[in-house]
Amino acid sequence: MLIAFKSKSSPEVLMYQEHAQRILDLLHKNPTRGVITAEEAARALSVLEHEVAESKLHPESDVEHDIHSHEKEDGETVEHAVMQRVGFAARAFPLLEMLRSAKQENESIIWGV
Repeated sequence: MLIAFKSKSSPEVLMYQEHAQRILDLLHKNPTRGVITAEEAARALSVLEHEVAESKLHPESDVEHDIHSHEKEDGETVEHAVMQRVGFAARAFPLLEMLRSAKQENESIIWGV
């Protein structure tokens, strides 16, 4: 299932729910429907930037998380799945940019509506 994050401050960001789940869990938000208000944007940005930094310090845990959310194709090995992985920092980047823009322009981010 796709989640479409929308804000007046930037273009729409689409993410698969299984990839957005980690971000939304960190922000204590529901994946089905929610809002990050302009007032919450600074805190959300700080939380996500901290998690991105941590994921870069401990890439082995980032790999393990991504392997479980990566759909293996028939005959694909775990080693190949590791090579194909996209880290948390790369997955979070579009939403981080949206948060920066929302904070700067005093706009909210919504999804599920």
